[in-house]
Amino acid sequence: MNDINPINYKIHLEPDLRTLKFSGSTEILLEALKPVTEITLNASELAFWGCKVWMDSKFIECPFYVDTRKERIRVCLPKEMTGRIILKTTYVGEINDRMVGFYRSRYSAKGREKYSAVTQFEESDARRAFPCFDHPAKKATFDIEMAIDEKLIAISNGPITKEKRLPDGRKLITFQQTPKMSTYLLFFGVGEFEFIEDVDEVLVRIATMPGMTKHAIFGLEFGRKALEFCEDYYGMKYPLPKLDLIAIPDFAAGAMENWGAITFRENLLLHYPNVTSKAGEQRICEVIAHEIAHQWFGNLVTPSDWKYLWLNESFATYFGYGVVTHYYPDWDIWDQFLHGQTDKALERDALQETFPIELPGGEHVVINPSTAPIIYDKGASILRHIEGYVGEIALKAGLRYYLMKHQYACTSSHHLWEAIEEISEKPVTTMMKSWIEQSGFPLVEVKRDANKLSLTQRRFTYLPKESDQLWAVPVTVRVFYDNGEARTITSLLENKNMSIDIGGNACAYKINYGQTGFYRVRYHEKGDLYELGKRVLSKELPPEDRWGLQNDLYALVRRGDASVDDYLEFLSNYENEDAFLPLMSIADNLFQAYLVLEGTQRRRVASVGKPLLEKAVSNIGYEPHTGEKHTTSILRDHIMVHAVMYGSEGVAGFACGKFSALMSGTHIHPDIMKSTMQIGALYGTSKTFTWFDQRLKSAESEHERINILIALGGFGGEALIEKTLEYILKKVPDRNKFIPIAYMASNPHAIPSLWEWYVSHVTTLEQFHPVHYERVIEAIVPVCGIGKEQQVKDFFEDYMRQKEKAKDVIKLSLEKLEINFRMRVS
Repeated sequence: MNDINPINYKIHLEPDLRTLKFSGSTEILLEALKPVTEITLNASELAFWGCKVWMDSKFIECPFYVDTRKERIRVCLPKEMTGRIILKTTYVGEINDRMVGFYRSRYSAKGREKYSAVTQFEESDARRAFPCFDHPAKKATFDIEMAIDEKLIAISNGPITKEKRLPDGRKLITFQQTPKMSTYLLFFGVGEFEFIEDVDEVLVRIATMPGMTKHAIFGLEFGRKALEFCEDYYGMKYPLPKLDLIAIPDFAAGAMENWGAITFRENLLLHYPNVTSKAGEQRICEVIAHEIAHQWFGNLVTPSDWKYLWLNESFATYFGYGVVTHYYPDWDIWDQFLHGQTDKALERDALQETFPIELPGGEHVVINPSTAPIIYDKGASILRHIEGYVGEIALKAGLRYYLMKHQYACTSSHHLWEAIEEISEKPVTTMMKSWIEQSGFPLVEVKRDANKLSLTQRRFTYLPKESDQLWAVPVTVRVFYDNGEARTITSLLENKNMSIDIGGNACAYKINYGQTGFYRVRYHEKGDLYELGKRVLSKELPPEDRWGLQNDLYALVRRGDASVDDYLEFLSNYENEDAFLPLMSIADNLFQAYLVLEGTQRRRVASVGKPLLEKAVSNIGYEPHTGEKHTTSILRDHIMVHAVMYGSEGVAGFACGKFSALMSGTHIHPDIMKSTMQIGALYGTSKTFTWFDQRLKSAESEHERINILIALGGFGGEALIEKTLEYILKKVPDRNKFIPIAYMASNPHAIPSLWEWYVSHVTTLEQFHPVHYERVIEAIVPVCGIGKEQQVKDFFEDYMRQKEKAKDVIKLSLEKLEINFRMRVS
């Protein structure tokens, strides 16, 4: 249907929150570039009453055919038509409970359970609310009107322009026409919304369920800041008169960038004093910044096909961190970016079962645990890579040029590279094609021969894979000399091999200095690592390089190029480590090894992890204190649970004392609340379970509810684990069922029984939101399947023959299981 393009949609909706049904009519102004006899629209789960086309000054009925499998409706025109065509459809649908399309979100007000109705259309679910051309390239303007109960509030992308009372007592709300945009960015919602607002040239509002606006001040203030930063950085004003940030109780993802009406999970927008932790505050800021960056990257300039989705998500991820670090420079945001984004991307992209940032296909791409680490995290890491190559000033100017040139239009990857290349006058396109259009990343292996370093690149995968791929790799080397001096050398590794002259009297060298490059490094000579280890111990190397050295070494352990003992021995250089980034990474790597290994090897990991983490906690203090570093608060809450897992009596005693006080009604500092609850559950009894159940029912904030659900995944006793699994399926809201299950999959006490539980409950689990079901698979299979490899493989081979569900995530989970099995038996 490339010869038919929408120009404008006029959508009339009548949602009924009592029957949870809606009726609608959609009038689409189209342009047919060639003569057509039929028009095919996307439609799903809609019952059509009629289709008409405007002809001879009136609407003429048209026959139509619905293909439910292909999610299409085909309308047959009375005669061949060309040019502008007006097509009108009438239909009814259900306000569903699946958190996609036009769906219902449950909340409580004054002790009564109620519903609001909201939309979630990305990637391809606008078709569940109205017939449309549901593809990002099919941009149009939208005129929305809704007939609703007089006591309810309606929200859409634009401000309300007219409100009219209807004879039946309802009111008809008309909204300002949207800019030209894609269907997935449209939003409409109806419910008992309440607002808090910041009035300026652009009206910024936060919408909440009744009684919750008092928790929206923090988000509102940062939303205004993020908007101002983006307008300044991109050199373009936000083009709409208002920007709504909307807190939704039932929400499958984290947030959605609907143009002018951004939706959020409540815990990612609302701030509760003495409940929301510093990590929670930071996450609120990151997500707000991410979604506001989308108002330019994705909304103003949109990918021409889903294969270019990274142009949305990579930029929003990267600039989300950039906005936060601008306003909170002492939060060490870029260290957290390396730990939370780059490391996750390296982990995902080291699988054989991976794909390029520029996604293959594109017709119906889904953001899920398989795709997200590539298009969000790897893409953002490559942007950091680009900024290091062209410079901050050139990148900023290139992005401004790109946005100005393509506003309200659709683009492909090459449009971006050409813009940055034109401004920077560097061969960006040639370099970036190797990173965007092919999957994986390189392992740079280095050997020293006198005054020269010999560098070789090949693809890094955990499991053996032959590959002749090459990348254009910006290499930064920090060379240390006997006389105490040091210098930095930069080069571009474009071929298989390269030699770098480092001069005489060099005693050590660090490849990928500053960790800006997206690759792993292997030093062939043990002496090289020994010399670098001394500079880790003395902290001559900065935190990001101390992080990179041990993290690359652990990746080599998982690949089979180094032993667990090699890694544990190298960690002796971190005995005085006090920086957030390396300590967080070491804690995660040790815990991953602890879960995978068994017997003597597991005890060896614990014997290294226990004193290292005990010392770190002791140095920063068990109790949070006023004025402490932001990342210190995050680190403490993260590593205390691991220390207890390894047998730390001191940390366990402190946390159990705090948990006992919490159960008695004493307030606990929010920055240790999560770990206190987790450790409390680990040592908990049936009384503990009952307390968690009551606390979950009474909790006012989603932040606290999530902390409780994480803790529920941590019980140590078999009977309590079984009780919790039953509780999750029966009592936990659908939006959150996956959370405690995922945490159980990293609980050594729950791991032995979790695979069998999955198999026996698979039919129930399949009813989860598709992304949540995939997260359950990804959590359970790689570790809980160890020792049952053939059984797990046989189950999923049969499963995938019968069903289409979660195939990509199943494949990557099976590959992770094979990696973990090899690590255990090596």
